Amino acid sequence: MTTKTLYTRDPVFTPAIRIMHWLRALSIVALVITGFYIAWPFLTPYGGTDNLQQGWVRAGHLLFGFVLVGITLARAYLYFFSRSDVERRSFRDVVSLDSWKRQLRSYLWKGKLDKAGVYGPLQYVTYLGLTLVMVFMCLSGLAMHAHVYHDGFGGALYPFAEWFVGIMGGMAPVREWHHILTWAFMIFVVIHVYMAVWSGIRFKQNSVDAIVSGCNIHPSKD
Repeated sequence: MTTKTLYTRDPVFTPAIRIMHWLRALSIVALVITGFYIAWPFLTPYGGTDNLQQGWVRAGHLLFGFVLVGITLARAYLYFFSRSDVERRSFRDVVSLDSWKRQLRSYLWKGKLDKAGVYGPLQYVTYLGLTLVMVFMCLSGLAMHAHVYHDGFGGALYPFAEWFVGIMGGMAPVREWHHILTWAFMIFVVIHVYMAVWSGIRFKQNSVDAIVSGCNIHPSKD
């Protein structure tokens, strides 16, 4: 006699969300590495005066920067207009005191996490804060791009860049805040990976496999 445990698959993340999640992760890693190198080009450029080592690093930074800008715009559109409302439903927990209590208790191993959407209130607020940081990084990056490349797309962005640099108090503060907030990405990535793994162990769902397969898999109640 054998005992079988049946499992159910609940769709959570659409293919578009999953693809953009991993593209954004790749972009952030590449931008952090190239950004720090641009700030401190510590490698000695061998090959004579025609060596374009720094130029290739800047080109990579620009490429992944535009990828991040595109994904940020696409994710904003999908949040408000996608047929899937699993992310929008998460906002209900943010304005619910009971949801905050349930999440904090669950993190202390004193209860289960019951969410209206895919994110708990703490997750939602954290991701919202990260999104705002990402928006600033995109805007400041575009402003710096326009002040270096005056033709083409950079020239089209120049009126915005002048306005943005003006409200920031000059180009130096723009660069400084762009550099400082890079650390927000680095700190978030470490905590995010840890919590994603911990969530899979603690709750057996909403873990790393969900952003890969798109589904939560858990024992069936039937």
